[in-house]
Amino acid sequence: MASAKLCRKCAGLLWGRTALASLSVPDTLLSVRAAAVQTHTQSWSFTTFRLSHSASPEPPAAERRLTERGLLPYDSPGSNCTVTERPSPDSPSLLEDLDIAPPLSPFEEISDDEAVQIVATPPLPPASTSLRDYVSQSETLTKLVQLGVDLFKLEQRPNVGSMLLRLDFQQDVQGRLLFLKDVGLQDSQLGPLITHNPFILTESLENLQARVSYLKSKRFSSEAVCRMVSKAPYLLNFSVQRLDNRLGFFQKHLGLSPHKTRDIVTRLPRLMCGSLEPVKENLKVFELELGFRPNEIQHIATRIPKVLTANKKRLTETFDYVHNTMGIPHSLIAKFPQVLNVRLLRIRERHRFLQYLGKAQYDPAQSGYVSLDQLVSLPDAVFCSEVASATLEDFEQFQKTL
Repeated sequence: MASAKLCRKCAGLLWGRTALASLSVPDTLLSVRAAAVQTHTQSWSFTTFRLSHSASPEPPAAERRLTERGLLPYDSPGSNCTVTERPSPDSPSLLEDLDIAPPLSPFEEISDDEAVQIVATPPLPPASTSLRDYVSQSETLTKLVQLGVDLFKLEQRPNVGSMLLRLDFQQDVQGRLLFLKDVGLQDSQLGPLITHNPFILTESLENLQARVSYLKSKRFSSEAVCRMVSKAPYLLNFSVQRLDNRLGFFQKHLGLSPHKTRDIVTRLPRLMCGSLEPVKENLKVFELELGFRPNEIQHIATRIPKVLTANKKRLTETFDYVHNTMGIPHSLIAKFPQVLNVRLLRIRERHRFLQYLGKAQYDPAQSGYVSLDQLVSLPDAVFCSEVASATLEDFEQFQKTL
């Protein structure tokens, strides 16, 4: 036990960056009580305490701790302790130049009261099926939650959770969030965007800036770029070459001017991100199956861009009912293309209600003409009062008979 105390006391002396000048230790000495060294800017001088002790009672705990750190020589009552000091010629006071007390050693024994005050940080789980186990200890996840990112949706996607845990917020995330703010996105838009596209956090800032600069070079306004990025979260993940190819495709196959091409892409920016196969197929359906002319297809696409990616079966069924059952010619459908973007049930119910009332007249040259816009766009109450000249209750009762 005496040797252990000796090691700890010697370690305390070295820990404070002091130098041991000299020690005179008799064979019968139980322990070394203190040593101190004064350090000066231009010269070194050493002050040595030489102690000799006879058996003495154990010092109090507070004094013993200070003694073990090399701050105080212990002189217990009744002990035979003599101190011989070799004063330094350069310093009037020994205690003024002593180093700050060294920190507690990790091997130093502490009391039970001190032990219960230690708060241990729980270790990260080596594996988990939920990101919530890491939120409290990951600055990146904490900040993303504050932005409104839905971690539950992200953890359902393969490898996304581990990717987010590897990101450092200051180095990997903060710069990209500031970039998106510069593009024009609001704080409330950042969370949904990252929820849909967390991989934007791994794109280099140089690539992101190059893609935004390309869009602006094609005369997209800052407002248009902001809208496109918010509505199509994956837009900035595509290279400049791919973006250029997409714009060229729509301009060539639809025969559009640059201005109309920008307008279509701005209104439906997912055209720049999704597959082109549905678009190519729908263009063939309009021309070969439905019988529209190229200028009519162009007008339909510029008015309702959604028809370019609409479900082929739904599109053909709606056209068949409007053209063959209702007798609407191609020219009127091209003039009011929104009819192709409405549920077939809505069109059928209103057409049959007008037939029941004897008001199903869709020829502009005839009296009582009902335009396709009035047929499909008006709310039920307005449609009944202004077009059918009936009450909403009459229309609801009729719907029950279908």
